[in-house]
Amino acid sequence: MSVIIKNVTKVYGDTKALDGVSVEIASGEFIAILGPSGCGKTTLLRTICGFVQPTSGTVEVDGRLFSSEQVQVPVEQRGLGMVFQSFALWPHMTVRQNIEFPLKSRRNKGLTPAQREQAIDAAIASTGLEKMQKRLPGELSGGQRQRVALARAIVEKPALLLMDEPLSALDAELKISMRKEIQDIHRLTGASVVYVTHDQSEALAMADRIIIMKDGKIEQIGTPDEIYNHPKTIFAATFVSKCNLVRGHWVQDSFWADADPDKSSPFYRGPVEDCFRNADVCPVRPEEFVMSRIGSGLAGTVVNRQWGGREILYKVQCGSELMTVYTDISAAFAEGDSVVLQRGEAMHHEVAV
Repeated sequence: MSVIIKNVTKVYGDTKALDGVSVEIASGEFIAILGPSGCGKTTLLRTICGFVQPTSGTVEVDGRLFSSEQVQVPVEQRGLGMVFQSFALWPHMTVRQNIEFPLKSRRNKGLTPAQREQAIDAAIASTGLEKMQKRLPGELSGGQRQRVALARAIVEKPALLLMDEPLSALDAELKISMRKEIQDIHRLTGASVVYVTHDQSEALAMADRIIIMKDGKIEQIGTPDEIYNHPKTIFAATFVSKCNLVRGHWVQDSFWADADPDKSSPFYRGPVEDCFRNADVCPVRPEEFVMSRIGSGLAGTVVNRQWGGREILYKVQCGSELMTVYTDISAAFAEGDSVVLQRGEAMHHEVAV
């Protein structure tokens, strides 16, 4: 199911929750909407599903007008599956009864009992709930309840599946396993997925494309690789994996850093987006820094060290700037050490940051 959003604006009083948002979502595509709280990502999702009517602009699904200033197709007529942050399960119903609930709606009255049972069995099997279908929600773990919510969302076999921060209530290890569950469901159903999150690691790990939003507008749309390695705006660079912005000045494609005492050669040579050039900064991912005790580069002092198992996170004070640096665990720097930071070749850091 394809979705075309054209110039959608939503105004609440004096506030523009959405400001001229346009994007096309291809059939079967997994789109993540990423941004900080209040950026408009949930409003955009609620506009697609029909809970919010746009002040202006249109939402079309498979060529049918779903939303505009004059038209608003009811939620129950859109044929969508929805999963929310709160699991919203009926506490008095068993797992199977919760999953069956959407099939009791008027739009599914044409299903025979056999077809209904087959659909429930398929949703239960796809989420690994066979042994739990007689339990009540209160007898399940957080991850199991989230699986029930997913099964309920896909039991009608929707062509468009909308998710609003579905993993935010889970612990870190469970989030990682549930990412795989969602990816498996996406591949199994072939549905288009629109997934709202403020967690960059979720977006980078699962999505085909990512929409980065800020203040009701789209900052950048791209694949995880494009978003991470080729940010188009300063906000996109700093929001995803906290890119360092080294201050200095550009001369064509060469950058001289203010904190580099050796001015005989540039700190970096290479193309860069105009937004960085105009701001007189050079973007450097934490894992792109090479840290040593001698040599040319940014002179600094290690002010914090955090061991992370497979890597070490350092905070390095370079003049008035505080840099974030990732190194492998073989690095042997301590707080208080004087160091030099150079910009190495871009290393593709694992997206599950």
